[in-house]
Amino acid sequence: MIGPTGVVRVMVATRPVDFRKGAEGLAALVRETIGTDPFSGAIYVFRAKRAVRVKLVYFDGTGVCLLAKRLEDGKFVWPAITDGVVRLTAAQLQALLEGLDWRRVHDARETRTPVAAS
Repeated sequence: MIGPTGVVRVMVATRPVDFRKGAEGLAALVRETIGTDPFSGAIYVFRAKRAVRVKLVYFDGTGVCLLAKRLEDGKFVWPAITDGVVRLTAAQLQALLEGLDWRRVHDARETRTPVAAS
């Protein structure tokens, strides 16, 4: 799957939403429940009650995009259901969309450059 790379803000709504909502309905939820601008360029991730479905809504500069995915086998790994938002990196979002445990994806470790050969 082709996904975002580099610096992108990813916000995951932790409470399940009505999956009959389309792009406009989810954009309204971004405004009302998350309290941010759905046209900011961030990717907003929503879950259904069943852990096998996910919807993403984002503004690409020309219009609101909606991506929906349903896993045929397995379940998405979701944060605990609470009020609020969880922020992910682009790599964590990629893992989430593949059905992997995104909590195991960490930032690259900074390696020390040796000053002299030993």
